Amino acid sequence: MGEAVAVNIVSADLDAAAQPLIGEVVADRVASRIGAGDATLWGAEAEAEAAIRLGWTTLHQTSRTLIGEISALRDELHADGIDRIVLAGMGGSSLAPEVITNTEGVALTVLDTTDPGQVADALAGDLSRTALVVSSKSGGTVETDSQRRVFAEAMASDGIEPASRMIVVTDPGTPLAELAEQQGYRKLFLADPHVGGRYSALTAFGLVPAGLAGADVARLLDQAAGAADALSEDSADNPAHRLGCALAAAHTAGAEKVVLTNTDLGAPGSLTGLCDWVEQLLAESTGKHGTGLLPVVVESPDAPGFRTPGEDATPVAIGPARDGAAVSAEGSLGAQFLLWEYATAITGRLLGINPFDQPDVEAAKNATRALLDGGAGGATGQAGPAGSPDLVDGAVQVFTGTGSAAGTLDEALRELLAAVPARGYLAVQAYLDRLDDASASLLRPELAKRAGVHVTFGWGPRFLHSTGQYHKGGHPNGVFLQITGDVDHDLAIPDMPYSLAQLQLAQAEGDGQVLAERGFDVLRVHLTDRAAGLAQLVAAIERL
Repeated sequence: MGEAVAVNIVSADLDAAAQPLIGEVVADRVASRIGAGDATLWGAEAEAEAAIRLGWTTLHQTSRTLIGEISALRDELHADGIDRIVLAGMGGSSLAPEVITNTEGVALTVLDTTDPGQVADALAGDLSRTALVVSSKSGGTVETDSQRRVFAEAMASDGIEPASRMIVVTDPGTPLAELAEQQGYRKLFLADPHVGGRYSALTAFGLVPAGLAGADVARLLDQAAGAADALSEDSADNPAHRLGCALAAAHTAGAEKVVLTNTDLGAPGSLTGLCDWVEQLLAESTGKHGTGLLPVVVESPDAPGFRTPGEDATPVAIGPARDGAAVSAEGSLGAQFLLWEYATAITGRLLGINPFDQPDVEAAKNATRALLDGGAGGATGQAGPAGSPDLVDGAVQVFTGTGSAAGTLDEALRELLAAVPARGYLAVQAYLDRLDDASASLLRPELAKRAGVHVTFGWGPRFLHSTGQYHKGGHPNGVFLQITGDVDHDLAIPDMPYSLAQLQLAQAEGDGQVLAERGFDVLRVHLTDRAAGLAQLVAAIERL
């Protein structure tokens, strides 16, 4: 019996608009062709990329060989007294394991940050009981490599052989795979190279860290397998057809934003964090060439933004439909992973874009490298932002980048909001510690209450691996509020000429530089005292 996964198009108008598209994709046999690995579906320009990116459609079968390997390694680690799993990963390498373990209620420490405070907190755990999963598709992710270096040095300082605690997940032939073999790391898992990072939830990238932490990965694959036939069927009832065509029809009508919320948070088996995973999948897959879908993750169906201030968004409930939702998607976690992947691929075809590339992601990485190398716009060795702030207001330094005449933080924020174009959005980007500085996430609903526009929130640098693509390649109607902060205690990165704090700041400045060069308004506030600065920022927003 198949695993139930259901999509309900609640809005009658949207359902009517979606029906012709559903008829089109059924007639073109899009779902069955995706399931069969047909790389021609997205046009000639996308064919070469699509040909090596459709392995996700059969992972419910091909990933089963991992189940025994993961279980055996977990038993082996436990026999050695190792029962604490830390994951060093970014984007597709961290979001799926996090939602899997959160949903199952098992402990996994996820390091998808360059914030020295958050890394130090992970280091403060019992290293004698710790294994580090180093997860990078390219094998060269700077954040992941930095975390690996820091942990290896700390373990060695504690008399622990680092190689005995290192577990690597990467594609074949990467520098990380070569390093793991040269250094004799405890285990090397080679992932399916025919699956892109954001589609990799059911590959080794999702299953290894989650399974080592104690999640039932066999059940997850069973859930996906139970939905696979329905999602690859050329039928008007196919849930992926309904979801993908609803999103495409809404986009055609001017609703390029997708407001996502989990409607059963707190319920047993609630898919905690799935909205963040969907955010990455949709934004990076569709946000390019001036088009695409911008996910706006909100805290609950009652949060500001779910009942939209305009007609530029489609409210989607993950879980049972609630008032205000235009679409709902229900099903187990494994089934939802596959549902959203199919729907995203279908939406990409209908929007006329390649859902498997990310042409604008490298720009911020290049700007970061230039800053760390002492290139234009920055220099190595600085503890604070490059250049002088345009104004200082208490514990907040304000960098407008535009020669603004604002004399206070309040005025700078008002100027930024006034710059949001019609049907635009405000993106809040917090390059902080997402545990100790968690209160920063409250800025999203507070701004949404007052701004009258859609407001997104992302922790830096992890959003660079997801919505960062949309910011630069999607609809060009965003403005950006960056938040950086001083650190109490920095951490050196062994054998590198910069520290974690310097890397974190260069990532913020590099992305801000790219956005500004592309004509976007960017306001950066730097907190010289994080707690006081955040309180001051909240107070300023409340006065808007």
